[in-house]
This record gives sequence, structure tokens and C-alpha cells, in this order.
Amino acid sequence: MLGSIRCVAGMLLLIPALACQATVVLDGKSATPEAIARIAQGEDVQVTHAASARVAQGHDLILEAAAEGQRIYGLTVGVGLNKDRQMVDVHGKLTPDVIEASMRFNAALLRAHSAGVGPDTDIRTARAAMATRLNEMLVGASGVQPAVAEKYVQFLNLGVTPAMPADGSMGEADITILSHIGLAMMGEGDAYYHGIKMPAAQALQAAGIQPIRPYGKDALGILSSNAYATGMAALALADLSQLSRVAKLVYAMSLQGLNGNVSPFLEDTLALHPFAYVVRTGATLRSLLVGSSLWQRDDDRALQDPLSFRDAPYLLAEIDRSYDESLRLIDIQLNSSDDNPGVAIGVKPKSDLWQAKRSYLTPANGEGGAVLPSANFEPLPWVLSFQETGVALAQNSLASAQRIVKMNDPRFTHLSRFLGTDHTLHAFGAMEKPPMMLAAQNKELAMPVSLDYLPVAGDIEDIATNAPEAIMRVQKQIDNCYELFGIELISAAQAVDLRKQKAGGFTLSPATQKLLTALRQVVPFRDEDRPFTPEFRAAASLLKQYSD
Repeated sequence: MLGSIRCVAGMLLLIPALACQATVVLDGKSATPEAIARIAQGEDVQVTHAASARVAQGHDLILEAAAEGQRIYGLTVGVGLNKDRQMVDVHGKLTPDVIEASMRFNAALLRAHSAGVGPDTDIRTARAAMATRLNEMLVGASGVQPAVAEKYVQFLNLGVTPAMPADGSMGEADITILSHIGLAMMGEGDAYYHGIKMPAAQALQAAGIQPIRPYGKDALGILSSNAYATGMAALALADLSQLSRVAKLVYAMSLQGLNGNVSPFLEDTLALHPFAYVVRTGATLRSLLVGSSLWQRDDDRALQDPLSFRDAPYLLAEIDRSYDESLRLIDIQLNSSDDNPGVAIGVKPKSDLWQAKRSYLTPANGEGGAVLPSANFEPLPWVLSFQETGVALAQNSLASAQRIVKMNDPRFTHLSRFLGTDHTLHAFGAMEKPPMMLAAQNKELAMPVSLDYLPVAGDIEDIATNAPEAIMRVQKQIDNCYELFGIELISAAQAVDLRKQKAGGFTLSPATQKLLTALRQVVPFRDEDRPFTPEFRAAASLLKQYSD
């Protein structure tokens, strides 16, 4: 392989394969949460030629519409309540005076909307937002000049990250946060250059990037989208995919620590009540437990376990079901346009009614197109789905905390109290408190936040979703679950090792034995009282990166 192609300052550069890191290709059609996560972690970006052509085509189309006299939101008229104000008269030719007026309007739009609060968001999240917005622009519906899309590529590939506040968006396009990207592109505000914060002008100079002067619909194309919340959603889904996988492994370990009953997820049991995801989860659990002593006769084994163990196929299945639905919706969000107005390339009116065809035009190339006012900035479908994911995570968090408590209780395990040994005095007794705290916090974070808003912008914007906050809550729940499941894993591993020491021993399934072996490399068997905190952290870190 010769290397990867990178677009810098409008030029295609061939980068030797040994001199660059991995590259993610964006085309406006096939981005995934994993791809966004890779870019967020620092991988380079490459844009396909077809996608770049769509950006240029959309830009040409919107300027033609303006030249024909169309009133275009954010281009010829103002935004929000100011949509009744003529900002730039572009009827006729785009003269230097008209372009200069448009540039003043665009710069003012970015400055006036840079209104976030709180600390800067982390660089990973900011890069996810940029990668998301870039891919959405590649659909061709934003109407921005190609130089804007190229600037996103330069920023991502040359280590320039705008300093973006973490808060300030109500979730109907993240305009107060994403505007800071446009500021940095103009050489204003602050930015991080390879992780060091400095004035944006200094960062651009260090990276060899020329600032842009946005005009036309550039500023609105940069700031008016849900790319901040969507980027965070992509990162959350990438983390949730791993969490869902290890959650089943941890549960399988816990069931063996309890010496629990496998009957609730036998194939014939679940066939009596065949919810698809529950059936699938049951099959996964049976596979994870192949070779375990749980399949052998044990007269001490309970006929029916506590619900936190018995209902696990249903609880775990809901993580998968809600994940798949959120993934399906974010796939649409990542690979489509949420612009208002949106530029539709190559379309023709579907009706002869005046209102139905007023936004359409026939460009010079004759392919047709339209500049369509829209409500496509509305993120409610995937915000509601993520909130459902949050509920599923809260249910599983409460169950995990209960399983931890049950494994400390000899009435359920027939093991020592608090999983202690002859050399411990307190063992696992006090460690029940952190998981209960984490479960309680996840329960609180699961409360819907999409309904908490008031009308703004002169009563025009009277609907909101608080999308960034909704996604932040789910991400925090995911982070909490890694901590919580790490504690459950430590507890279950102690129970398993104690069970192995009993007469007759106990055999783990190969899948869970591998996880136990990995855990024991960082968290030893507890045969003496010692601090739990570093071991909790080690177990959570293990689960985040564990692969079988």
C-alpha cells in the first residue's frame, strides 16, 4: 500500500503509509459510531471525491436560488425572530459588495451565537462533533462552500480543535456550541493545538491553516445542526456496545458465584414467552456457561433464585434492544442532513401548487434542485430512544447492586458471610455501599430530561429536547455501569474462588474462566483486608478493554 490521501488546503496529498496513522473515510453515507469514535481518538479523515462534489453542487445551487430572488433563511434574511429582516440583497449577480456584505453577516452570526457556558468540552468530544458535522455536510444539503468542509478535514488531521463550551444547547440544533467551530475557522476565539490551548489564530498559524471568511450559508451550515449531541451519541454507542457484551459475562460469573439455576434461560423456557431479544440473550448466556458446574446436579442449589439473578435475560436483553434502536436512528442522523434550510440536489416539484413548488429551481446544469425550509433539526426520535436506553441501564444497575448484596449473604450462596476467609475481619461487607450509590445515581440519570424547557427566541422556538444533556446522562450511566459491573465482577470472582475451595470443587465455564484469569492479574483473591478502591478501578478498566 502506498499510503493514504489527505485533503489539506484544497490539495490532495499522498502521505506515506509508514508516516501516518490510520485513516477513516467519510462519504456522507456510511459513517458509523465506531468511525466517529476512531476520529475522536485521533485518527485522520479522508473525504471521497463524490462527497466533495456534492458539497460544491449544493453550494452552487443555493447561490443560484439566492440570485433568483428566493428568501433564504440565514442567507438573504436573518435567523430566528429576525427572519423577517432582509440581511443581504443578493438578487441578481453576486457582486463584490454583495459578497462583502454576506461575509459581514456570516461573521456576525457566528460571533453572536457563540454563547455556551461551563468548561470546555474534552477534545475527544469536540473531534466527534466535527467529524459528525463534516459527514453531514458531505450529504450536500448544507449549502456551504467547499472550503468549509475542507477546513473540517484540516482541523481534524492537523490537530486543531476549537475550544467549545460543554453546555448551553437546548437540543434544537446545538447553535451556541458549534458556532465556536466557525469562530476558530475565522481565527477567532480559542483552540487546542495538539492538546495545548491557545488563541485560535495562533493555532491556525502553527498548523499552517489559512482562516476562512464565511459567506452565503456558511455560518448557518456550521452552527445549525445537532452535531454536538450526535457526536456524543456516537461515542456513547461505541462504549455501550462493549458494555453490553461484558455485562453478560459478568452476570454469568455472578450466577456461578451464587451457584444459581439456569432454568430461566433454557431454550424451552424462553419459548413459552418468546420476546426476540430475550430469546437471543438466553442463547448467549447458555453459550457463555457451557462447561460450568451449574449444569451438574447440586442438591444445595435453589429451585428459584432472587429476581435480580432470575430475570437477567430480560434485563440484559433490554440493553441490546434499546442499543439496536438507538444505533438505527443515529445511523440515519449521521448520514443525512439536519439543516434548515436544506439543499436538495436533483429534485423537482411533486405538485403544481404554488406553495409546493415555490422553493424549487432549475439550475444551470438542468438537474433541478430546491432550497427547502425544514424542521429537520428536530432530534426527538433518537433523543427518546436514548432516554429509553437510560432506563434499561438503570434497571440493570439496580439488579447488579442487588446481586452484589445477595452474594454477600450465606442464605443465598451457602458460602461465608461477606465472602470472607479465616484471615479477613470485614471482607466484602462495606463494599455494598458504592454499588448502591452507583445504582441510585443511574436511576436518577434515567429520569427524562427532554420535557424540561421553556420557549425562547421571541416565542418562535417553543419546542426543545435538551439532546446534549440527555446524551450526557446516558454516557454517565455507561461510565457508572463499568464501575458497577467491575465491583460485581470482583464480588463474583471471590464467590467463585471460595466455591472452588469447597469439597468437590467447582468448574467455571471456559468463557468465564478466561475473564477470571484476566481479573486475577490485576485484582488478587481477597484473603486479607486491604483497600478496595484501586481494585474497583482496575476491574472497571479491564471491562472497558476486555475482549474474548
